[in-house]
Amino acid sequence: MVTNGTEFEHELIEALRASDALREVVDRLPRLELPDCLLGAGCVAQTVWNRAHGKALSAGISDYDLVYFDPDRSEAAEQVARDHARTILGDLGLPLDVKNQGRVHLWYRERFGCGIRPYASAGDAIDSWPTTATAVAVGYDAGRLSVYAPFGLDDLFAGIVRANRVQITPEIYASKLDRWLRHWPKLTVLPWEKGVGLEATRWLDQPFT
Repeated sequence: MVTNGTEFEHELIEALRASDALREVVDRLPRLELPDCLLGAGCVAQTVWNRAHGKALSAGISDYDLVYFDPDRSEAAEQVARDHARTILGDLGLPLDVKNQGRVHLWYRERFGCGIRPYASAGDAIDSWPTTATAVAVGYDAGRLSVYAPFGLDDLFAGIVRANRVQITPEIYASKLDRWLRHWPKLTVLPWEKGVGLEATRWLDQPFT
């Protein structure tokens, strides 16, 4: 095993290829024509966890997060993007969650009880995702898969759940752990106090064909 992400990068690509659902979504990402568009969070991390637990690769995945960044922060523009994504991906029957990261700060306080600064890009948003293992997203363009992993891939493949305390609260962290441990009991959960802030940002780039 390595700590620079290279070996785990290949393992991640293999996991994505093995999942019929993820392989299809990734292949169609360019057709969405959304700016700075990535697929990530639970659907990627939980596919890896399912593989490690010997489960069906789609088991326990509640949604497939498509994030993008558009300076047009209107709700109407986001709805157009959401409808277009459903047109391109609807035949897969997957629960899609399509969000413009450029407007998250507009509704975050109402949903989570505290305000956040506006994000500057999709990657900027991913930097704040709640755990190091789930702060992983993939893009696909011109036959190449890009993996955005601000904390690397070590925790993901080691089955370690570690809080990214940049933005979330202990309560949000605890609520995620309850569900995750029911589905993936082999995970090693670290207490909130053992969490981290943003330490590094990495783009990994590999062919996906």
